[in-house]
Amino acid sequence: MPKKIRMGVIGVGQMGKHHARNLSAMEDVELVGIADVDEQRVKEIANEYKTTPYTDYKKLLDAGLDGVCIVVPTTMHKRISIDAIEREINVLVEKPIAESIESADAIIEKAKEKGVKLLVGHIERFNPAITKLKEILDGKVLGDVVSISARRVGPYNPRIRDVGIIIDLGVHDIDIFRYIYKEEVKSVYATAGSINHVSEDHAVIHLKFNSRHSGVIETNWLTPHKVRELIVVGTKGIANLDYIKPGLKVFNSTWAKEIDVPKIEPLRAELEHFVDCIKNGAQPLITGHDGKYNLKIALAAIKSYQTGEIITV
Repeated sequence: MPKKIRMGVIGVGQMGKHHARNLSAMEDVELVGIADVDEQRVKEIANEYKTTPYTDYKKLLDAGLDGVCIVVPTTMHKRISIDAIEREINVLVEKPIAESIESADAIIEKAKEKGVKLLVGHIERFNPAITKLKEILDGKVLGDVVSISARRVGPYNPRIRDVGIIIDLGVHDIDIFRYIYKEEVKSVYATAGSINHVSEDHAVIHLKFNSRHSGVIETNWLTPHKVRELIVVGTKGIANLDYIKPGLKVFNSTWAKEIDVPKIEPLRAELEHFVDCIKNGAQPLITGHDGKYNLKIALAAIKSYQTGEIITV
């Protein structure tokens, strides 16, 4: 029987629980344990997924893991990631990679030094609607892409306390815009503010890329209902993507088509990719450098709204 990949999850809040659920259902994975400072919650979830609970994450790291998912507040990413990498454990760290460029660099350099895989959890790259959209764009069905706009809005989120909405949610669309354009950002201009949170909870971000391409991201924690959509305008048509459904519609001047999107949970696809990186040496789809660059653009957007200036990247 092939050796199972020994996995752990650190942080079993809302997202971390889904990591545990998916890993526990994967045939080639042994979910060795989960860790969280909330003793009651970690015991309940460990019981649900038949694994071992830990309140001290270092004890989980010492349990002989091949890989670990780090799903904790952003400000804790550096410390826990480096503790894992020092033990030569492969790391999937949820986006954003860290709270600062310096912390991101520390994680990246340590992973390089120890020769472990580092995957940054930008989950939308694994959304089947994005996969289909990329196929359509690469096939020039819409012609050349002219612009992209994204709306990632929803109600107040008490779960996020350590960063604002640009770093928490804006990085999703920064990553997807880069993925679609295959270019890096040249300049950033943003307006933002705070109504219910300590950090900004609403923002509009304008990205100018190295060519004539541009993109606009609208994001907030103020809208009563959750919206996650992407609109791509090309010289021959338009695509409208719904991340939540997920769904994809493509239009031109004479027809409109609803594209069939496979029913695949993006997180499951992401975790399968991470396991493949560990088992077979595959290269992570979103590297530490990708995660760092996305963070760099998000931080530039924060600087822009704070100063009122266009920030050159």
